[in-house]
Amino acid sequence: MNDSCTPRPTAASGWRRRDVLLSTLAGLAAGSAHAVSAPAATAYPQRLISIVVPTAAGGGNDAIASEYVARAKPDGYTVLFGYIGTHGMNPALQRLRYDPIKSFEPIGMVCTSPTLMVAAPQVKARTVAELVQQSKASPQSFNYASAGNGTAPHFAAEMFKLASGAQLTHVPYKGSAPAMTDTMAGQTQIMFPSLFSAYPYVHAGKLRALAVAGPQRSRQMPDVPTLGELGYQNVDVTQWYAMFAPAGTPADVVARLNQALNQALADPAVAKRIETHGADVVTGTPDQLRTLVSSELDKWRRVVAQAGLSAD
Repeated sequence: MNDSCTPRPTAASGWRRRDVLLSTLAGLAAGSAHAVSAPAATAYPQRLISIVVPTAAGGGNDAIASEYVARAKPDGYTVLFGYIGTHGMNPALQRLRYDPIKSFEPIGMVCTSPTLMVAAPQVKARTVAELVQQSKASPQSFNYASAGNGTAPHFAAEMFKLASGAQLTHVPYKGSAPAMTDTMAGQTQIMFPSLFSAYPYVHAGKLRALAVAGPQRSRQMPDVPTLGELGYQNVDVTQWYAMFAPAGTPADVVARLNQALNQALADPAVAKRIETHGADVVTGTPDQLRTLVSSELDKWRRVVAQAGLSAD
């Protein structure tokens, strides 16, 4: 297998995302080889399988890459490493040239990662309550960074604004790396990155973790409370990653890919590398992933309507 459509990383957060992906790819490749070694197996696969990653390193959504896979030949040799942005948030925000449900055959989940609410070191507020109070008193002083419209940091911040009444101005960037860089420098004050993007910067004191935007505390940061614990309900942005094939891919091919993927994720070495970066391995069936995508679309469409969001 290869990830030939993946741009070369240019930032630390991109390297971490790529590292998680390559851990999975290595195991998936081995799993596929094992899956076809049985005497009853058919000839699939006979060549490398391309896994398309729809983001540049540290970048935001790339709808073109997702569209490319949606239009690829449904033979099992081109699959997508999709995530909450490609199959939930971005399609809920704007019309795309692919349908997150009709254009793909779900293969299986890979992992999830909680979203952190982080502040620049220069921010005087030490708690979420203090930040909300200060933002209301001085709205022009608080901006939040995102990796672009339709990304998880964008939606998480808007959900937080709805729950708290905080006065925060959106500053979209072309990817998570520049957004995080400017937040660390104090050019923007708040961001909602994934844990495995933010963890090393929090650990180094370059960002301050205020809360987890999810249903439970992180094992890596057990002292950081959830927003729900602090009284801000329904701010749950658990970021997820999964594999998809083009619609029309034969069911037996999808089943083989799912088997190989789950075998890879069951490898302790693969799981350890993923979990080291703040993500949790999740396995499952194609039907379970299809149900997740459907429920996520409904959820983010409601958020778009409630917050009055647009892609502009």
